[in-house]
Amino acid sequence: MAGCNGVGGVRSPDPALNARDKEFLSLAPSANVGGEFERYVVDDPTGAAPGTITIDSGKNLLYFSMPNKKAIRYGVATGSEAAGWKGTATIGKLAEWPGWMPPADMLERWPHLRPTAEAGGLPGGPDNPLGARAMYLYQGSKDTLYRIHGTNEPDKIGQHVSSGCIRMRNVDAIDLYNRVKIGTRVNVL
Repeated sequence: MAGCNGVGGVRSPDPALNARDKEFLSLAPSANVGGEFERYVVDDPTGAAPGTITIDSGKNLLYFSMPNKKAIRYGVATGSEAAGWKGTATIGKLAEWPGWMPPADMLERWPHLRPTAEAGGLPGGPDNPLGARAMYLYQGSKDTLYRIHGTNEPDKIGQHVSSGCIRMRNVDAIDLYNRVKIGTRVNVL
């Protein structure tokens, strides 16, 4: 039966949600991303050690490697070629329903975000571009300013549209967040 889904894997169950998650997710935008970008347990194509995150930017897929050469595969949205980031990092910070402050380079490209920055950023919640969870990517002790995070634009999963961050459906961001810890290795290809 697993081969009939076109993915070659088994659908992974949704994570347990707390009361705030249920409330905010009921208010957040949702979208059908299609089977190719749903969350599945698959044979791990990365060869990475269990507990490693590998992002295939070209295919907009994120793999969380597990024991026995298996991985959970998630659909993601990544940066356009000009805005994409590639490299190796570790998760240096974790946040639930994080606040968002537009970075300086984004304010230069999109001056319409200045009022958001001047107001101190956007608090966490269903309209926030970081979505339900954020995993902050560090190189050593330095924040790269790139994140793996939820999104308020789930219809963009599978596309190259971000400013370099890796966007996930909110329920997938919660699922991955529950599996990682500070120091988890991340390879962005």
